Amino acid sequence: MARLADYFVLVAFGPGPRAGSGEGQGQILQRFPEKDWEDNPFPQGIELFCQPSGWQLCPERNPPTFFIAVLTDINSERHYCACLTFWEPVEPSQAPACTGEEEEEAGERPSPSALGPPSQLFAPKTLVLVSRLDHAEVFRNSLGLIYTVHVEGLSVSLENVIGNLLTCTIPITGGSQPDSMEEGARTISLGAGDRQVIQTPLTDSLPVSCCSVALLFRQLGITNVLALFCAALTEHKILFLSRSYQRLTDACRGLLALLFPLRYSFTYVPILPAQLLEVLSTPTPFIIGVNSLFQAETQELLDVIIADLDGGTVTVPECVHIPPLPEPLHSQTHSALCMVLDPELELADLAFPPPATSTSSLKMQDKELRAVFLRLFAQLLQGYRWCLHIVRIHPEPVIRFHKAAFLGQRGLVEDDFLLKVLEGMAFAGFVSERGVPYRTTDLFDELVANEVKRMRADENQPHRILRHVKELAEQLYKNENPYPAVTMHKVQRPGEGSHLRRAPRPFPRLDESTVQWIIDQATAKLQGAPPAVRAEKKATVPSGPPMAAIVERNGAVHANSARRLEVVRNCISYVFEGKMLEAKKLLPAVLRALKGRAARRCLTRELHLHVQQNRAVLDHQQFDFVVRMMNCCLQDCTAMDEHGIAAALLPLVTAFCRKLSPGVTQFAYSCVQEHVVWSTPQFWEAMFYGDVQTHIRALYLEPTEEEDGPSAKGEDEEDEEQEEERSALDVASEQRRLWPTLGRDKQQELVQKEESTVFSQAIHYANRMSYLLLPLDSSKSRLLRERAGLGDLESMSNSVVTNSMAGSMAESYDTESGFEDAETSDVAGAVVRFINRFVDKVCTESGVTSEHLKGLHVMVPDIVQMHIETLEAVHRESKRLPPIQKPKLLRPSLLPGEECVLDGLRVYLLPDGREEGSGGSLGGPALLPAEGAVFLTTYRVIFTGMPTDPLVGEQVVVRSFPVASLTKEKRISVQAHVDQFLQDGLQLRSCTFQLLKMAFDEEVGSESAEVFRKHLHKLRYPADIKGTFAFTAGSIHTAGRQPRTTKEKSPSLRTLSRNLVKNAKKTIGRQYVTRKKYNPPSWEQRGQPVPPDDQEDEISVSEELEPSTLTPTSALKPSDRLTMNSLVERACCRDYQRLGLGTLSSSLSRAKSEPFRVTPVNRMYAICRSYPGLLIVPQTIQDNTLQRISRCYRQNRFPVVCWRSSRSKAVLLRSGGLHGKGVVGLFKAQNAPSPGQSQADSSSLEQEKYLQAVVSAMPRYADAASGRNTLSGFTSMHMASHGKWGSIRASGRSSGPSLGVDVGSRLAGKDLLVPPQPNGAPSEPGFLRPQRAALYIIGDKAQLKGVRPDPLQQWELVPIEVFEVRQVKASFKKLLKACVPGCPAGEQSPASYLRSLEESEWLIQIHKLLQVSVLVVELLDSGSSVLVSLEDGWDITTQVVSLVQLLSDPYYRTLEGFRLLVEKEWLSFGHRFTHRGAHTLAGQSSGFAPIFLQFLDCVHQVHLQFPMEFEFSQFYLKFLSYHHVSHRFRTFLLDSDYERIELGLLYDEKGERKSQQACKSVWEYVERLSKKTPVFYNYMYAPEDTEVLRPYSNVSNLKVWDFYTRETLAEGPPYDWELAQGPPEPPEEERPDGGAPQSRRRVIWPCYDSRLRAQPDAISRLLEELQRLETELGRPSERWKDTWDRVKAAQRSEARQDGRSTPSSLLMSSVSHHRRSLGVYLQEGPVGSTLSLSLDSDQSSGSTPSSGRQAARRSTSTLYSQFQTAESENRSYEGTLYKKGAFMKPWKARWFVLDKTKHQLRYYDHRVDTDCKGVIDLAEVESVTPGTPTMGAPKTVDEKAFFDVKTTRRVYNFCAQDVHLAQQWVDRLQSCLSDA
Repeated sequence: MARLADYFVLVAFGPGPRAGSGEGQGQILQRFPEKDWEDNPFPQGIELFCQPSGWQLCPERNPPTFFIAVLTDINSERHYCACLTFWEPVEPSQAPACTGEEEEEAGERPSPSALGPPSQLFAPKTLVLVSRLDHAEVFRNSLGLIYTVHVEGLSVSLENVIGNLLTCTIPITGGSQPDSMEEGARTISLGAGDRQVIQTPLTDSLPVSCCSVALLFRQLGITNVLALFCAALTEHKILFLSRSYQRLTDACRGLLALLFPLRYSFTYVPILPAQLLEVLSTPTPFIIGVNSLFQAETQELLDVIIADLDGGTVTVPECVHIPPLPEPLHSQTHSALCMVLDPELELADLAFPPPATSTSSLKMQDKELRAVFLRLFAQLLQGYRWCLHIVRIHPEPVIRFHKAAFLGQRGLVEDDFLLKVLEGMAFAGFVSERGVPYRTTDLFDELVANEVKRMRADENQPHRILRHVKELAEQLYKNENPYPAVTMHKVQRPGEGSHLRRAPRPFPRLDESTVQWIIDQATAKLQGAPPAVRAEKKATVPSGPPMAAIVERNGAVHANSARRLEVVRNCISYVFEGKMLEAKKLLPAVLRALKGRAARRCLTRELHLHVQQNRAVLDHQQFDFVVRMMNCCLQDCTAMDEHGIAAALLPLVTAFCRKLSPGVTQFAYSCVQEHVVWSTPQFWEAMFYGDVQTHIRALYLEPTEEEDGPSAKGEDEEDEEQEEERSALDVASEQRRLWPTLGRDKQQELVQKEESTVFSQAIHYANRMSYLLLPLDSSKSRLLRERAGLGDLESMSNSVVTNSMAGSMAESYDTESGFEDAETSDVAGAVVRFINRFVDKVCTESGVTSEHLKGLHVMVPDIVQMHIETLEAVHRESKRLPPIQKPKLLRPSLLPGEECVLDGLRVYLLPDGREEGSGGSLGGPALLPAEGAVFLTTYRVIFTGMPTDPLVGEQVVVRSFPVASLTKEKRISVQAHVDQFLQDGLQLRSCTFQLLKMAFDEEVGSESAEVFRKHLHKLRYPADIKGTFAFTAGSIHTAGRQPRTTKEKSPSLRTLSRNLVKNAKKTIGRQYVTRKKYNPPSWEQRGQPVPPDDQEDEISVSEELEPSTLTPTSALKPSDRLTMNSLVERACCRDYQRLGLGTLSSSLSRAKSEPFRVTPVNRMYAICRSYPGLLIVPQTIQDNTLQRISRCYRQNRFPVVCWRSSRSKAVLLRSGGLHGKGVVGLFKAQNAPSPGQSQADSSSLEQEKYLQAVVSAMPRYADAASGRNTLSGFTSMHMASHGKWGSIRASGRSSGPSLGVDVGSRLAGKDLLVPPQPNGAPSEPGFLRPQRAALYIIGDKAQLKGVRPDPLQQWELVPIEVFEVRQVKASFKKLLKACVPGCPAGEQSPASYLRSLEESEWLIQIHKLLQVSVLVVELLDSGSSVLVSLEDGWDITTQVVSLVQLLSDPYYRTLEGFRLLVEKEWLSFGHRFTHRGAHTLAGQSSGFAPIFLQFLDCVHQVHLQFPMEFEFSQFYLKFLSYHHVSHRFRTFLLDSDYERIELGLLYDEKGERKSQQACKSVWEYVERLSKKTPVFYNYMYAPEDTEVLRPYSNVSNLKVWDFYTRETLAEGPPYDWELAQGPPEPPEEERPDGGAPQSRRRVIWPCYDSRLRAQPDAISRLLEELQRLETELGRPSERWKDTWDRVKAAQRSEARQDGRSTPSSLLMSSVSHHRRSLGVYLQEGPVGSTLSLSLDSDQSSGSTPSSGRQAARRSTSTLYSQFQTAESENRSYEGTLYKKGAFMKPWKARWFVLDKTKHQLRYYDHRVDTDCKGVIDLAEVESVTPGTPTMGAPKTVDEKAFFDVKTTRRVYNFCAQDVHLAQQWVDRLQSCLSDA
């Protein structure tokens, strides 16, 4: 029996510390009994909890209040304090002086008018009942009775009532069913005519909740309560707010009831008094309730979850993450709660809802809600008993939980919620309380053991779930109310409003002696009576079904997994049978299979079978195999080892061994140490407890069972225990049942046996741990560096028992042992400390005596030391083993002039993310990892080696890249690999898309690796450009050459050619120099700080240049001639001459007829350093004005002509972007210029004249502007009227800023064919605008912002958005990572590659470049000139200008022309190759910017779309891409012609060539190579003379260049031709004599061999064959090009004789499907495409279709072209028709042939013409309709003679000679179509 109440206390208001404040404090007036009970001392601080908001006087009498506060004492016992508070008037003597403040406060309280006088104050008084039992209703009734007796003045002695209350005893809870009604429910009376029935719960462990859970859900809702539930389980701080104290208590009680079967063990204060609010900032978790009055104080709590019960909200701070329940449990719980709380929800949508069902009562609903959570816990913790380790049975059970195994078997290793719950204090309590195998069981034990199957079956059937919930709820309800029939209370209550009546007297002081006497009487009676202790009904706790039966194994089971296990078994049996060759073949497959969990388990089982008597001696090869497989198994183990793989291998690593020499044995453990699992304390603890359990179980099994006990089982996981008859828990349960019956001695004996079992296991584990933690070579402390540092592991632990002695003991014994050895102390010391900590922890938890523990501490250092000594012998002997035959180093072949800087360092080349080399998803052999060496030469970094995979055979793997292309070098440390442990590695990435990921062999010291890095760095960033390979190749001193230092003031002059020096002296001047933004420093200054201005080198330009040098009429001085001659030979001049832009001589004589002239103004590089010496400018511009114009442009790069269209005579100009004060700045100015015009204005005026001169120089516009050569005529007029210059017209049709990149499609659209109507244009004919501007200026959008349109100008600004160089760099970096990923992605899908490719935005940049270029081509083609003026004029400008010329002019698509284009636009016009390629030390920080590469990629895209238009092949583009960064040639070095002259590169080349054999120029090399081999030639080349290319630029049309992705591991990059030729084919003599020649077939691997070399195209093959035959016949072999040209010519003439009418080409049939012009380029497909994409965005089918531009010039071929016969063609109908030309071309008469057989309409120039000019495929014709005449149609013809043929691509407009003929053509066409 237990006391109902321990103490009764009367607490009253007492004056506070601050007199007169109205604040008081509680005072205990009386307490009963006065002496503390022995078993239960009086709790302190009750006064605070009686009035949690503080003791205050009140102006009126409040109704009595009741609530229960909970206090927790130091032993975690909860005391329930029931407080009933009522108010009594204050006696005047007692009342403090009331301050005004308090009156105000009082006035705010709404209340019925007080009965007493208005000044009367009331003080609270509280009756408190303190109990350890939670019977809220009984307490409320009892205190209510006492109050009623007092208020109503009943004739009952209060002392008697209180005495009875304190002596009342009730039955102890517990027991399955009460024996009798009396014992389970007790009726009590307090002697005031009252009666109460107290029912005790059936099971003590189940919490009592009344209605609190249901109320909690009502107040907060499902989601919020679930969030609080998860927060409480994962140990977050929870704070409840409410105005009602009783509600706070209920909410806290409800939340705790939900947590069952876990008990909340942190701070729990349902009602927190105001004085203790600082408790809220405690760091530990808590559940606390606080009155809403103090909400403000809770605002600044940052990590507290606040639940507002009155408002129904839960606020989770940002910094708090509450892990949700794992799915599907979360959604199942949610739906079950909905069913309970809102049964109507299921019926809400029914058409005929059933009559309203009665909802269950609140108390019942409360139990149903708890049942849902009970089910949730049963599902969460199902099978938990199978993961319990019983460590001790006697004297008390010690139980540990194997967390990792539980999570692994449940497949929830990653689940945040479950992990946190299992690590929490509540779960630790759960294990120690419920893990006990023999105890009383309750509802939860039954549920988790027996109902799990049912719950799985019910999962998707809501009605069955609800039924189960209701059954559980019944049991919970029955537990709380075992006797529902007898709950009849009879308790007096005070009358209505009794608190308002004037109380007859205050609560009396009670007589202590009376109460004490009643208590003493009862105590004496109880002592006489026998103790009423009911025996607890203990039983063995059911374990439920084993985990495997519950949880389906996670992870998809592969269909072929059985096959994999078979492979693993076979391999192991081969190893042990000694069939090494067979095993070797299977090993790669086994290693791959071991990624799967089943295979790893299978391996451990198989290996167990081969261990006899704990030992298995192997030979060296077997040992190597077994170790490799073990390592493979372990490398995927996490630190937790949740699948028990490491646990299963632990006994094996100490079993397998090999004899190294007599007396020296090496065990497998010395080779498998490099895994994180061995340094994880939790792993060792779980293993230790598992083994202890096995041995303790064996201890108690009968001898018969013991035979097949532990020995057969080994020391494996619990998996095997399931098969045994009785699990360890069953054995323990049986022993606990027998324990009380045993004699004292027997008990003692068992305790000692168990303790010594644990002790012996601890010694065993100290040994095992030293095996796996001490490295073979203990002098190296590598182990500690590689692992998670053994020193930091004190904090990590698997269990929750903390012990104070662990740390101190470890330290003291360690030092006591006196073990100290200088060499090994660091490793040994760390291992000793690690083992000591482990021993401390497990022994303290397992109850080992302190003597034993001390003994262990003394032993550990000796064990470690002993082991180190045996290891030394093993290490020594293992070094003597015949070394694994390392392959001999293969020396790479070098180029002439290339020298080795560092000889081979032995390395492993590791696989990167490109899966071809590692035999990834494509299958194929794993070429990587390869074992070999890395060489560093003056030119390249080269790896050569052999694959480590024995199945690949003797293939040589080569990977190399030029040193100069290195973009990133990164140190990496590499995991253990193959058998040896590898040291650090290096990852080198190059911009030629190569990645060398190497790990240094152990023989390579870290110093050698460091030397390699330093040399590499020195070669990559030489101090100056002369240190690069292009200069040093073949020279004697290859070591890093020092830059020459000179003492002269102007060092750059030393290397200037003498002619230049003489001339430069004339142009010395300073003023202009300082104004430059960028002045490229001369190459020798690069490494040094830039000199100050007064030391500026002397090539600069004066303001007033001498008239003699600049007047165009004066002849050149003889000294200038030499310079001029060399300048004239430059590419620019040759091209100007070809384009008809004039020669120097003609320009000097100023032939006025020519609109443009060549000016030598920049021959001294004085105006612009980065321009060539000779430039094309308008004829009318004087040289002396160019100086001023140049100032308006960045880097002085003023507009110059670089190309002229031969057809439209439009010119293409290029320049740098404008400075702010240039033309744009001028037009931005809003106000009129001040009278004194500045220099800037005048130069802007010059600039205007310059642009006008360009416009005037064009034939179309020269007449329009005649008489107005400058714009002065109307500028003055406009300046008068507007006060500013007219602004450059941005667009007649749309406002400036909105013009995006799509301006191209707009300009190309139909609306341009109609002349725009500019608003307010002047009326004189000179200003009538043609339909297009004469000059378009393409500029940067940012630079042209705010430019307002003005229709009067003849030029128009096209603002476009360009990307900056830094964006190109960033994009390139991402492209590199996408194409050459650094590490193998786990499951790299093609999608991830495509995603990273998209994120790089590289193709978007290509798209923008092509788009802008096509726009410019369109403008030039339509006769408008274009000035490209972007950034500084040397990056994107160069890209665009070069692409435009390539697309517009077929000449640049030849080998010679492309060279000229690159020389002119990229080299002469100063693209900064050295700066962008970071060639020298100075450029190291700026990094590599692939501007030229981007241009070549664009050319490659165009080449793909128009394969017949280019003379050069794709290989040529790749060759340039590789060599523009390789530094093998000098061509792409330095930033401008000026710098090349300084270094003497430009003119001395000719002299040098004779002396040195090596090519200095890439062009020369290409030329030489082209003579030998057609590798740069494109056989499909069949150009059309006037073809302007307009490629598609959409990203969907672009392809990723295979230069980025393809590699050949057989020979390295194929761009150094001499090296790439490789070994010749085996000669034919090798064939066996007399036999037929062997097949020449050989296997080639896509990533290893060069497919093009192994299988060249047919023509190359034929040419080679021809050459071979000629050689055999002894004839001098002809050059391949001559042969090819001859064959082509012969074929053409043949075709003509045959009367063939198709464009003749040798390859016509194979090329038939390639795109010619605007047809789509289909890569595969036998027939011509019927699909065509148009470039225009706004096509219209009006009378002037914009699709006219699509190529009707020559057809994409048709189905029959390859089957042409020699007879003349089939002509069904023919005649002359007029046809409208494409896009702005006139009508022309053509001879048309309708061919029914081929189903096509062909046309020719005239009747006898054999060359077909075009084909209209009738398959593409959609309709034939009558047409209308358009502009330029034949005048004399009848309107009805016009008809249109509409195809899928465009509309053709035709006109016959008369109506009759037209009708005939239409009929014939219609019949053809209908026949089809």
